Amino acid sequence: MFVSRNLGVNEKGNLTIGGVDTVELAKKYGTPLYVMDIDLVRENCRKYKEALKKYCKTDFLVCFASKSFCCKEIYKIINEEGLGVDTVSIGEMYTANKAGFPTEKMCLHGNNKTREELEYAVKNKIGRIVVDNLTELKNLNNIAKENNAKMDILLRIKPGVDAHVHEYVTTGTIDSKFGFALETDEAIDAVKEAISSSNLNLVGLHCHIGSQIFEIKPFLLAAEKMLNFIKNIKETTNYEILELNLGGGFGIPYVKEDVALNVENCIKEIASTIEEKSKKFGLKIPNLIIEPGRSIVAQAGITLYTVGGRKEISNGKIYISVDGGMTDNPRYILYKSVYDAVVANKASEKKEEKVSIAGKCCESGDLIGENVLLQRAKEGDVLAVLVTGAYNYSMLSNYNRNLNPAVVFVENKECKIAVKRQTLDDLLRNDI
Repeated sequence: MFVSRNLGVNEKGNLTIGGVDTVELAKKYGTPLYVMDIDLVRENCRKYKEALKKYCKTDFLVCFASKSFCCKEIYKIINEEGLGVDTVSIGEMYTANKAGFPTEKMCLHGNNKTREELEYAVKNKIGRIVVDNLTELKNLNNIAKENNAKMDILLRIKPGVDAHVHEYVTTGTIDSKFGFALETDEAIDAVKEAISSSNLNLVGLHCHIGSQIFEIKPFLLAAEKMLNFIKNIKETTNYEILELNLGGGFGIPYVKEDVALNVENCIKEIASTIEEKSKKFGLKIPNLIIEPGRSIVAQAGITLYTVGGRKEISNGKIYISVDGGMTDNPRYILYKSVYDAVVANKASEKKEEKVSIAGKCCESGDLIGENVLLQRAKEGDVLAVLVTGAYNYSMLSNYNRNLNPAVVFVENKECKIAVKRQTLDDLLRNDI
C-alpha cells in the first residue's frame, strides 16, 4: 500500500509509522512535525555493513552522509551502528563532536572549506579530509605544519561519469564545481603535490557521481575509471593508493513508480569490479568507503501537517493548504521532487481526488506537490507527506519568520523528542 514498509493503518483507520499512530503524534507534539522511524534507520545501516562484509575482501567503512539529516541524536545512533560520518561544514563536525562521535571515523568534505573549518579538522584530529583543490591542499598542509600534525587526506576526483540524474545533483562530470578532473592533467598534478606535501598523507581517492541513481552501471564505470587512475598514479609516481571512496547517491523510491536500487547487488558488483581491476593492474585491492545518506534516512521519515484552507478553482484545480511548506520542504520548489501523501486520519479510505498541496509562505511557488492523489481533505485533518527523512529537516529555513518544526524519533513503538520545536524567542536570539 505504501512505498515505505514501516507505514501502516491501525484499527482506527489512522496512518502509523513504526507502529505508532501519526494522528496521536500530531496531537501530542503539534504540527508541522518531522517523524523518524529509528528502527528502519538502524536496519538500513546494517544493510550496507552486511553487504560490504559479505563481498569486500579488504577493510571497508560506511560513512553516513550528514547533509541528508543532521542532529546530535542521529549521530549517536549512527555511532551505535558502527558507521562513520561524512561531514561538509564546521557545524556538522561540531554537532557530531558534541554527540560524542569518534573523530577518527569522521570525514570532511567541501569545495570551499574555510580556514576555520580546516583548523577545526586538524585540531580535532578528523580522520580523513577530502581535498577539493590545490589552494585547499596548500592551506591544509600549512595548517597541519603549524599544529605539528600529519593529516590523512583523499583527493576528490571528477571521473567524468554522467549518472543521468537532475543537473543540480550531478557531480561527477568535468563541468562540476567539485574536485579534480581526470580529463586534464589537474588530477595527476594534484596527486604529485599531495605526495610532496610534508604534513599530508595521501591515503586515497574520492569520487561522487550524483544523487538518486537507480542503475548499477554508473557506479561500476566510476570504479573502473578510478582504478585506471590508481594504476596511472602508481606507474607515474610509484605511489600506491590504498583507499577508494565511491561516495553515495544510491537511489530510493519516493513513489510507487520508482524502482529501488538493490543495494546488495550494487555493492557486490562494485566489490567485484574493484577486485578484478586491481588484480589485472597488479595493485593492492583498496579499502572501500561508501557514503549513503538519503538511502538510510529518507524512507524512515514523514512530515505531519494540519490542513487549513481548501480552495476549488473554477478550472477544477483543488488546493489543500497546510501549516508548513517550502520552509520545511524546499525540494519541490528546487527540483520538482515528487512525493506521495495521505490524510493520516483517513488512511483507510480510498484516495478520490487530485490536489495541489500548498504551503503557507507568501510565494506562489510554495507547493509541496501538484496532482497528488489524496483522500478528500478538510480543515483540521492531519496530512502526512511520505519519505521526507532526507534533505527536508536539513534544508529548512525561517522564511517569512516561520518557526522550525520539532523532530520526533520513534523506536520500538516509543517516542521521544530529538529536536525541540523552535520558539519565538529562539527566532530572535541573534537579533540585536
